[in-house]
Amino acid sequence: MFKNPFSFKGRIRRTEFGLSYIIYVAYSTIINLSITSLPGDSAAIIFLILLIPGIWFFWAQGAKRCHDRGNSGWYQIIPFYVFWMLFADSDYGPNKYGDNPKGQGNHDAIEDIGKPIEVEVE
Repeated sequence: MFKNPFSFKGRIRRTEFGLSYIIYVAYSTIINLSITSLPGDSAAIIFLILLIPGIWFFWAQGAKRCHDRGNSGWYQIIPFYVFWMLFADSDYGPNKYGDNPKGQGNHDAIEDIGKPIEVEVE
């Protein structure tokens, strides 16, 4: 979990995206609370400079979650799409953005040739 959190490539699960959202909200809240005590316009500039890494982190994680759904990272700018990213399951198997992070369907059927068939006995 959290491999290359600032990269826009790959796929992540719902859990990692949800944790990323919580981390982003906590980070921005802490910055906001600590900056409000500074006087003048310097507080706004410092706030924006410190917020840039947080925004980059959240956009990167959002793009990877969009990739997990088989969509472009630009889908995250659609209003309320964040709920779809939080609650919808990932695409089964690999897609053009990488393997399924759950490991489901990441193999070819050709790999199963010659393996014994497991039969459930009741």
